[in-house]
Amino acid sequence: MAESSFDSVDEEYAEIVVVRHGETSWNAERKIQGHLDVELNDAGRQQAERVAERLSKEPKISYVYSSDLKRAFETAQIIAAKCGNLEVLTDRDLRERHLGDMQGLVYQEASKIRPEAYKAFSSNRTDVDIPGGGESLDKLYDRCTSALQRIGDKHKGERVVVVSHGGVIRSLYERARPSARKVEKILNTSVNVFRLYDGDKWTIQVWGDVTHLDQTGFLQSGFGGDRTSG
Repeated sequence: MAESSFDSVDEEYAEIVVVRHGETSWNAERKIQGHLDVELNDAGRQQAERVAERLSKEPKISYVYSSDLKRAFETAQIIAAKCGNLEVLTDRDLRERHLGDMQGLVYQEASKIRPEAYKAFSSNRTDVDIPGGGESLDKLYDRCTSALQRIGDKHKGERVVVVSHGGVIRSLYERARPSARKVEKILNTSVNVFRLYDGDKWTIQVWGDVTHLDQTGFLQSGFGGDRTSG
């Protein structure tokens, strides 16, 4: 269920609007993306236009950051154009989790085609790397939380957008709410607003908000924004 709370930004914190990229054809086909560079589909572009329109009517955005993968970068470009023709700043550390030999597979077939990778991917342990160059959940967490902290440190008193991926956003949630239940899924172009204060304090002001998609629609499954990461 979406949570929301908006106030003006003050100098004590950076307000970071974290948005998952729009839908891709692989999301719709339940194919695992990871670091593979898949473009938005038509539905994803419509979703990006809707979230961009929404953000353009909210408090001023100063900067737009993005993963360098096409699905995130294109989403970010659409947002940046609507919010004052801003430049999109890319950061590889905002990429999705590298899913090794799972990448490119249809999720339902992965356990048969790549059993070792599937076993590692499905493990409850957070320190297990996925065969084929994949990352553990711990490596993903360290990479993306450090990236968001760097952005927060640069932009105290400002509101910035970060466009990223389902697995990344799940890790950011765990950083802000370490004792909370695991989040189930991150929907395409969902809006999640974090405030980063001095002293490593993170709070969440808005979570999982997709009200801008009422007229557009979205994948209810949230494929790629749940444990399937994409």
